[in-house]
Order: sequence, then structure tokens, then C-alpha cells
Amino acid sequence: MKNTIALRIADFLKNHPPFDVLSKEQLLEVSSRVQVLYFEKNKVIFNENDEGHNQFYVVHKGAVALQKRKNGDFITIDNCDEGDIFGLRPLIARENYVIKAVTREESILYGIPLDVFDPIVKKNLKVGNFIIESFASNTENPYSEEHRKKLYTENGIDVAISSSTDLYDLQPARYVKNVITCTRDDKTRDVALLMREKNIGSVVVTEGDIPVGIVTDRDLKNKVVTGDYPIDTPISNIMTSPVICYPKNITIAQAQIAMMKYKIGHLCITKDGTPKSRLVGFISEHDITVSQGNNPSVLMKAIKRASRTKHLKRIHEKIMILLQGYIRQDIPLTHISRIITELNDATIKRCIELSLKKMPESPPVKFAWLSLGSQGRKEQLLHTDQDNAIVFENAPADKLEEIKTYFLALAKKVTKRLNTLGYEYCPADMMASNPRWCLSLDEWKTQFTQWIAEPGEDEILLCSIFFDFDISYGDSTLTDDLSRHIFEKTGQNTYFFAMLGKSVLQNPSPLGFFRQFLVEQNGEYKDFFDLKKRAITPITDAGRVLILSHQVPHINNTAERFEKLAELEPENKQLYLSCSYTSKALSKFRTKHGLMHNDSGRYIELSALSKEEKMKLKRCFKTIREIQELIKMRYKLTSFI
Repeated sequence: MKNTIALRIADFLKNHPPFDVLSKEQLLEVSSRVQVLYFEKNKVIFNENDEGHNQFYVVHKGAVALQKRKNGDFITIDNCDEGDIFGLRPLIARENYVIKAVTREESILYGIPLDVFDPIVKKNLKVGNFIIESFASNTENPYSEEHRKKLYTENGIDVAISSSTDLYDLQPARYVKNVITCTRDDKTRDVALLMREKNIGSVVVTEGDIPVGIVTDRDLKNKVVTGDYPIDTPISNIMTSPVICYPKNITIAQAQIAMMKYKIGHLCITKDGTPKSRLVGFISEHDITVSQGNNPSVLMKAIKRASRTKHLKRIHEKIMILLQGYIRQDIPLTHISRIITELNDATIKRCIELSLKKMPESPPVKFAWLSLGSQGRKEQLLHTDQDNAIVFENAPADKLEEIKTYFLALAKKVTKRLNTLGYEYCPADMMASNPRWCLSLDEWKTQFTQWIAEPGEDEILLCSIFFDFDISYGDSTLTDDLSRHIFEKTGQNTYFFAMLGKSVLQNPSPLGFFRQFLVEQNGEYKDFFDLKKRAITPITDAGRVLILSHQVPHINNTAERFEKLAELEPENKQLYLSCSYTSKALSKFRTKHGLMHNDSGRYIELSALSKEEKMKLKRCFKTIREIQELIKMRYKLTSFI
């Protein structure tokens, strides 16, 4: 007799991570052991210092607040609603609870027994990682390596993930989906004619969509042309069998190794990766060779050799394919950023070189092309609008306008090429082609001095863009001199840092009232979440003001800034490392959704997010709230937030 209660529980759990990755048998086993619990509003589920329960909890209906003691009172650090899990400490740390869980409203909870779930965690890395991330979210500690080790290595399981220095090999291999097939009873003559008609070198032999063999032009030469078999023999006598099959997520490295191992030039892609399931694609040695065009080193060489903008455009399209592959393979963002940034910088540099060749004469003085904003921070992965500037060597007053006219003409050519590649013109015209942002070194020093001395709202906004500059081409002595000037003028200017700190607080923590994200209230993106404004900008601005206050030059990347701050302020190490994690997580989240929707990834439709994605965002928002609180106290900005 079926356990209908267990089936109903399983039906609920399967829609929420990490239960959504369990097998049907595992899900039913867990569901049959679940304890259904009812709590009235404001009832304590467990208290601080209580001995750990023999189960953790899933909210079926209602809401639960997780609270932590601070200055003698309990403050809410997280709110759990339908599908959220909490109370994980007994599963991970085998310690007493350090927080309090209390219902916010009438609630029904599912108690998941530790003894039935613990073996699943040990065997399924994806489930274990989700549990760790959920635990980190509940405890405001995204860096849970200590607990990760407790969860896995105490039981002898090695969860170290090896990283490949050749990330190209980790890209998914591209395969042909429209596979030409025949049956084993077809005559060899007919198959040969089919190959000529389709201009292909191989055909897959199938039985009811199941691959049973492969015939190549080499088979025809070696077995038919030689006279070993007549031209009318069934193709089953000619084909190579059995076939070697893989699932569709096979990487380039795996495909290459398989072909070398079995001494073959073709692989079949089937639904489950076995020869007993439906054929969905086909990979040839030639496909692998062609796909090497997306190798970073190959792309870099191609960029340097490109002689026209249209060549660079094709290469840049391949860079986006490379980025998509990295995101799909879940490569760490640090590696992705380094590679994509280097390729983007090389592209910008090549655009400048090609534009210089089109100028009537060489530059009259030394100059440097500055990339600003996200590109200056080495965080620009998707196509966004251009932010750039030019600084050129000081010159006599009577030559200044002539020199500036030259560089404005150069900038116009460069920005036009970048626009052709997909980088939109800046709506605010913050580009080197604007006379305001094409200045001599002394003019730039005067400009920065004014912004720092009189930091109004407009000046602070400009500082947030122009302080994050990076040289993409030209003489680095100019940019080094400008950096020294900025640090000299900021120095111990507490009022300037307070104004920068104030800008960090302009966008409060993205979580509004209980269980709600702050979304746009009107306009084109009404009811969408502005990821850049509400999350990325606050964490970026916070990193900038803090690293400037420590007078640390040459670190523009937000994640790297916080990692450096963790060294400089050991007492805030955990928070700063959480900020570094948050910066990378938000950037990867934006990139993933930008690629998915072919846009900048700035605006997110919340209804389209999975429970897991919302959980990760909530964890990031907690860190933003904490760093804003630190800045508010450090710069005595008590009238904000």
C-alpha cells in the first residue's frame, strides 16, 4: 500500500533544492521518514545554545526568522519561507545551535532526519555543496571551508577540485545536432551516394534512433574500393562497431582523449551517454580542430594579427562563445575574468593601433588610453557601454589645442571601432572623444584636485567612474604620475572619504520588507530587480573608498581590493572575504543572465529565478548590508540608511 503522505511530501520537496537532484528512490526514502511539525506564530523551534536536534528543517508553509544575539538582544539575520532549509548545524558541525529560530507566522515544517540524509550528502557533492551554501547563508559566513571539511573529509572523502591551467580544454565540445544516418540494411552504394550528396565524410548507422555503427569514407576506401566487399553489400558489413558514446556535456579535453584512446576520429553523443540511448549528436576530429579557434591563446594571436575591424568583430564573437563555455562549465570567476579581460584589453589595444595607422601623422606627444569603470576594474565580461579617456603629455599653451584636436580625432576613430564590436557609446558621453575627457596630465591633475576638494554629488559620481582607471595603451609613466597625485590629494581628507562613504549608502540593502526584493516601481523595467544599482554598485563603491583610505595603489578589481583589505584589517577579515566572494558571485550572476537573455544582465526578472539563485542573492545582500554598516560607523554617517 502506497504511503500517500510520503508521496505528497516528496511532491513538494522535489521542487526545491537540494532535493530536486535526488533520485526518485532517495526522495521517497527521505519523505517516508519526514516528521511533519506544526508551530503557532512566535514559537521557538530551537534556541541559542540548545543541543542540536536529530533533524534539520524545511519550511512547508509559513515563515521562520533566524536570530542572533547582538548587544544582549536578538536581531534577525535571515528569514526563511516556503522551500527554505535551516537548522543545519547538527548535520555539519555536530555542535549546539548558535542562533535562534522562531516562527514569524503560523507554520508547518518538515523535519528531515539526519541519519537518513547524512549518507546522501556524503555521496552527492552537489547536495553537499548546497547544504554548505545554505548553512553559510544562515550563519552570515559565505566562507565555510572549515565546515566543508567537517562535512566531507572527516569521513575520508576528498572534495578537492582540481583547476586546469588550460581552461580551453574545459569548454564543452560543440557537436553536430543534425546527424545524417542510415540503417544497417542499407546498401553500401546508397550510403556512398548519400555521403556525396550531403558532402560529408561519415554516416551513423542506427536502429530505432540507437547508434550501432559508423561508416566513414576511409571504410569505403579500405573495404570496398579494395574489392574486399561488393558495392551492394549491406552497410553493416562495412561499418565500424560498436560506437563510442558520450553525453552532450563532454568537454574538448575529454573528446580529444577519447579519440586518442580508442584510435578513432568520431564520437556519438547520446541522451544518457551510453550506446543504448537515443542519438542526439555527433563529434568528429575535424569539429575539435575547428573549435580550437576559441582557444584563448589562438584568439590572442588572431587579435594581434587582425588588420580590419570586421576581423576583430568575428574574433570578439568567439570571445563571447569562450565566455559562455566557461560559465556553463562553472569555471571560477577569477580565472574567467583574467582571461576575458586580457582578451578585451588586447582588442582595445588593437583598435587603437589600427586607428593610429589611419591618422595622417604620428602622435605629437606621449599619451595613454584609459579604460574606466568596469573595464578599468577588470570586471567587464559582457558588452556594456564605453567609458574611456585620454591623458597626454604636457605641452606649451600655444600647442595645447592643436595637440588636443589630434587626440580627439584619434578617439573618434577608436570609439567608432569599439562600437562596431558591440560596445555601445556611453549615454553620458564619458568617452575620450569628448573634449572634457581628453586632457593633458596637468589638466587631469587640476580636474581631480577640484573633485577631491569640492566633493558634491556630481563630483563623487565622476570619482566613482574615473578613480577606477586602467591603462589599455600608451605611456604608463603618465598614469603612474596621475595615480600618485590622486593619493597625495586624498591623503587624510576625512571629508572627502565621508562623501565617498555616503555614496555607498545611497542604495540600501536590496532586501525590503520581509520576503521581498526591492524592485523597480515604474518605467521600462517595472517589477524587475536592478542588479547593478541595488547590489553591484554598493559593493564596488565600498571597496573603492576603503582601499583609497589605506592609500593602496594599482589594485582596481573589487574582489582583489577586499582581499587586500582582509590583510590590512585582520579584525574585519571575515567580512572583507565575504565582500570579495559577493563581488565575484554578483558578477558571475549578471554574466550568466546577460548571456541567457543577450543583454547586459543588469535587470533581473525575479519570477524567473530558482530557489537556489534567490538564496545565493540573499546571502550576497547580507554582506552588502554589513559592509554598509561598517562604512556608516567608520565615517560617522549616522543620518544615512
